[in-house]
Amino acid sequence: MEMNTQNLKLKIGDKALDFKLPGVDGKAYALSDFRGKKILVVVFMCNHCPYVQAYLDRMKAVQSDFGVKGVQVVGINANDEVNYPDDSFDKMVEMNKAKKLNFPYLRDEDQAVANAYGAQCTPECFVFDGERKLRYHGRIDDNYKDENSVKVFDLRNAINALIHSQKVAIELTPAVGCSIKWR
Repeated sequence: MEMNTQNLKLKIGDKALDFKLPGVDGKAYALSDFRGKKILVVVFMCNHCPYVQAYLDRMKAVQSDFGVKGVQVVGINANDEVNYPDDSFDKMVEMNKAKKLNFPYLRDEDQAVANAYGAQCTPECFVFDGERKLRYHGRIDDNYKDENSVKVFDLRNAINALIHSQKVAIELTPAVGCSIKWR
C-alpha cells in the first residue's frame, strides 16, 4: 500500500500533536518527554508487517547514528490487536526483547494518536524539528526489499538537513507499507 498524500491531516510546518502512551519498557511516554531532543522521529510501525520487519534494522541504525546528535526515534503501534494478535502489547514486548530495539516502542491501543496524525501505513515517518514542527513525512528510503540497493535515503537526508539547520529538500514522500489495521 502507498499512502494517499492528498488528504494529509498534518501538513509540513504543523506542530506535533501530544500523546501519552505506554511503552514496552513499562513507562508511559508523552511528547514532552522528548523536549530535550533536537529532532523527533515518530514512526508508525507494528510487529507483523513485512515492510516494518525489512526496515527495523535501518530504524535502529538511524537511532544509533543520529542519537548522539540529539535525534530520538519513537515507534508507535496502533494496529487492531483483535484481528492482528501479533500486534498486541505482549507481542510488542516480545519483539522489543528479540530485536533489541534502541528506541521507545509505544502502544496506541485506541488508535487516537495514529488517527490524529493521519497515519496510513507501517512504517510511516513524521520528522519534527526542535520547535516540534513537521519537516518531513513519508518513507524511510526508496527500497524496502534490499538495503544495499537504496538510492534515496529520504529519512536520513531529512534528519541530516535538520541537524545542519537546513531546509529539508524533499519534505513529503509516499510511505510504502502495510495499511494500519483500523478497528
